[in-house]
Amino acid sequence: MQPLTMALQLLLLHSAFLRLSSRGPLVQGRGFRSPTVAWPSFFDFSWPQEVQETIQIPNNGSAPLLVDVQVFVSNVFNVDILRYTVSSTLLLRLSWLDTRLAWNTSVHPRHAVTLPWDSLWTPGLTVQEALWVDWQDQSPRARVDPDGHVDLYLALTTETNCDFELLHFPRDQSDCNLSFYAFSNTVLELEFRAHAVNEIVSVKREYVVRDLKTQVPPQQLVPCFQVTLRLQNTALKAIIALLVPGEALLLADMCGGLLPLRATERIAYKVTLLLGYLVFHSSLVQALPSSSSCNPLLIYYFTVLLLLLFTSTMETVLLAALLARGNHRAQSSPGPAPRGEDPGPHPEEAPGVNGPRRSWPEAADRIFFLAYVVGIACSQFSFIGFWMWATCKSEPAPGEVIPHGGQPRL
Repeated sequence: MQPLTMALQLLLLHSAFLRLSSRGPLVQGRGFRSPTVAWPSFFDFSWPQEVQETIQIPNNGSAPLLVDVQVFVSNVFNVDILRYTVSSTLLLRLSWLDTRLAWNTSVHPRHAVTLPWDSLWTPGLTVQEALWVDWQDQSPRARVDPDGHVDLYLALTTETNCDFELLHFPRDQSDCNLSFYAFSNTVLELEFRAHAVNEIVSVKREYVVRDLKTQVPPQQLVPCFQVTLRLQNTALKAIIALLVPGEALLLADMCGGLLPLRATERIAYKVTLLLGYLVFHSSLVQALPSSSSCNPLLIYYFTVLLLLLFTSTMETVLLAALLARGNHRAQSSPGPAPRGEDPGPHPEEAPGVNGPRRSWPEAADRIFFLAYVVGIACSQFSFIGFWMWATCKSEPAPGEVIPHGGQPRL
């Protein structure tokens, strides 16, 4: 027994040295590093190779090992629609059965023990959509029951990509997926059964979580499970910052049409509104997200507003120029009337009517103003109709068009 005891001591010292020298972050995959053996004294492993076997996935016969996963979502924050990213905080509870770790409670009356995660087999998880993952506990410990039931808790914060559906921004609703893969095992060895629990208590967010669900995608080469967050925009910030200023400028432009065409302040008023809206539109383009398909309807709406303001300003400038040219020509063309002849009424004065007669540019301006008001009203109702009934289906991702094993499309 003495040589065997010395061999076990040397194995423990060597494993501890490997743990200190080659310990990496949790996200790098726990199944690929050298194990650290830290077993309680009542575990009876007669040979070092049996210790190594506990690092391998438990054998469940012809069926894959079933790992039950509970996903607790505690926070969703920093939803960035311009970068198409979302940050979230989750807690994973993984449970499985490893009969190799069971013990006899009549001999060793212990209800449970805790072991370092790298001293036994644990599924190595990778988030497919993640830009970065911060595993909060770099050295988690697994709880083992006398029957070999293992519980492991993993807390993480991650930033992931999300394909936001922004057609109805700022009343958009999108599904964001977090796909967890175990690349160190195959579907013949490992199977996940996932459940989700919504533990979000804070509602003071621009985007709120309306639904939470999990699923196991079919026909996968490696074991995986998927968590889907349904996010909905509360729209208050966008309405105050975008829609209210745009509607206010449009209403101010309509009021500007009530000014007489002869007033020189009308051109300055219209040009000032147009320049102000151009500045607003330039900042609006940077604030609104863009996409290869299904762009927000607000982009088209504010572009139509820009065209309306531009048309109104050009109409004012052109008709004011024609009116000024007509007045100048009327003042310079008529000569002195012959003696004894009545010059008659002024061409701009209607007989029997007090005040000057309206010229044709002013009459055209009045007709344009009425048509402009009707056009604005029609555009608003048309936009509301498009907003309520318009739909858009984004183009499928290349990975969805070509499944695993398919031939690439040239």
